Amino acid sequence: MSALTSDPLVGRTVDGRYDVVRRIARGGMATVYLATDRRLERRVALKVMHPHLAEGTDVVARFRREARSAARLAHPGIVAVLDQGLDGETSYLTMEYVRGRTLRTEISGHGALRLGRALEITESILDALAAAHHAGLVHRDIKPENVLLTTEGRVKVADFGLARAVTEATAASTGTLLGTVAYLSPEIVISGEADKRTDVYAVGIVLYEMLTGAPPFTGTSPIQVAYRHVHEDTPAPSEVVPWLPIDVDELVAALTARDLEQRPQDAAAALALVKRVRRGLDDRALSLRASVAGRPELLTEAEDDEFPPASDLDSDGGSATVDINATTALERGPGTGTIALQIGAVTGSQEAVKTAPPAKNGKSAKNGKKRRRGRLALVWTLVLLLLSGGGAAGWYFLLGPGSPVTVPALAGMTLEDAEAELNELDLLASSTESYDDEVPAGQIISSDPDSGFRLARGESVALVISLGIEHYVVPTTAGLEQSAAETALETAGLDLGEVTTAEDREIPAGVVISSSPEASASVPHTSAVDLVISSGPRVVTVPSYVGTDAELAAADLMNVLDITEPEITVTEVFSTDVAAGLVVAQQPPAESEVTQGTPAAFEVSKGPELFEVPSVVGKQVAEATRLLEAAGFEVREENVLGGFFGTVRSQSVSGGEMRQRGTVITLTIV
Repeated sequence: MSALTSDPLVGRTVDGRYDVVRRIARGGMATVYLATDRRLERRVALKVMHPHLAEGTDVVARFRREARSAARLAHPGIVAVLDQGLDGETSYLTMEYVRGRTLRTEISGHGALRLGRALEITESILDALAAAHHAGLVHRDIKPENVLLTTEGRVKVADFGLARAVTEATAASTGTLLGTVAYLSPEIVISGEADKRTDVYAVGIVLYEMLTGAPPFTGTSPIQVAYRHVHEDTPAPSEVVPWLPIDVDELVAALTARDLEQRPQDAAAALALVKRVRRGLDDRALSLRASVAGRPELLTEAEDDEFPPASDLDSDGGSATVDINATTALERGPGTGTIALQIGAVTGSQEAVKTAPPAKNGKSAKNGKKRRRGRLALVWTLVLLLLSGGGAAGWYFLLGPGSPVTVPALAGMTLEDAEAELNELDLLASSTESYDDEVPAGQIISSDPDSGFRLARGESVALVISLGIEHYVVPTTAGLEQSAAETALETAGLDLGEVTTAEDREIPAGVVISSSPEASASVPHTSAVDLVISSGPRVVTVPSYVGTDAELAAADLMNVLDITEPEITVTEVFSTDVAAGLVVAQQPPAESEVTQGTPAAFEVSKGPELFEVPSVVGKQVAEATRLLEAAGFEVREENVLGGFFGTVRSQSVSGGEMRQRGTVITLTIV
């Protein structure tokens, strides 16, 4: 029975949530399973710590702490940590499940990568590490097994947290460290201590391996490999691949400097260095790769679920069980798998971990001779094959059926046509997909190696098939401040287009009203999104309405202020100066400047206030006068026959009539 079917965890449900489907990888620290998250109904990668490591409470505690730290990393180049927990004796980590293959498989399949591709992958690894370093996290176990090349063409780094937790706990309790000795920096071998520069060193070793097909230091035992890390400078890749530019040699030397002070101080600094070197190389150099035999069959994609997330697969044969996907055609030798190394087993003085100063041209004279000797040796080998007694063999391998073939121009072809043409040349083909702005979907963007490159028959050509222009979803920007909207567009990968302003009484100034295209629309990634930004409500000058018809004034003011009738308050008041139905007063005041939407108020005249005139006929003049004046009226007297009796015979305004105060009422007195 196979290891996959006999694994006791397969078929179980971990922590009541994760249904384990099958084992997809096993390494020196953990086993990785494909699982289904019941709660969210999605596939995840479940990494379970080996039982012998999980026995120590200190290991588990560190593991959980580091997992929490790793979960805070949000970067497209880092495999996301989704959850961690403990189910009985099963200590697990739940990670994003990513389809693709490890960089180990890529190197094993190709033997060596194209220079441009190797530098691209290096930049992606360093970009992810830069985010981790900024957050204060050091990976400690960078190696091809922990670098995943996704089916979409992206690069992701995995295993943040586990390596550090296990290594630190092991070192604290036993004085040993767990690691992949082929990629261990001198300082971690000597003292077990690691910082950001430790990751940079490992990236430099990985770059060397991508360029040459094998790590720089080998030996018959892990301790020998560790010794060489401490006491030897990393050899120049051009000693193995003579055509490599001197800038690449110097880049590898800088990344892997034994002297910590001579190494880039973190991944961000290393990334800037790699980008600078890559920009200085021409397209021809970037398209070349070393002719190192690999196993192309390892690059053939299997079923959808057969691609493990990046894992710590090991193949040293002594410390870990090897998954089939970790098989390699290269002589990796001791040190490429996880091992336990006694801290201080390899010692070195301060001088031992310092790189020798470079010559003026950046290389030692000795190294320069090696490069020239390599080229000359190649030429003499070809000459001797043709002119020696083995002329027939020379003809076969150089000019005959066994001779190398030239990779044809495949760009623009369909996959079917390209495979047919490669088959005619006895070359194999593998393919990946990638978005491209220029090449229509279904056509080939590029090949690795490129056209014109000479390959041995039976080697593989990696084809990149266009998915067409990549589309992004327009984010929701309405209601956001302009700066926040611009950040949302940048995060979504879209450019900011034209920004216009519009008056709006409801939306505050500086806030997005709308976008074009609208939110949730799928658009080409080259699209620009236009934004309409609110300038706030319009400012208007209020006219004077005093003395005008109240209804007409209200209608006009509603238009000016962009308000409705309920937003105008009308109060009726008595006025002796303004006729009934006309505006007595207004708010906002005339000629004032206000924003549209401001509520308004009118005072409308009811005319003068009227009072009832008292009836005083028959009353004595004194009493009549008193009553009228008390009611607010003025009194005049007209005497008949001298007003001898002092009695009011009549009044000019009859009692009971309504008059405004101050009205003069004339009394006739007899």
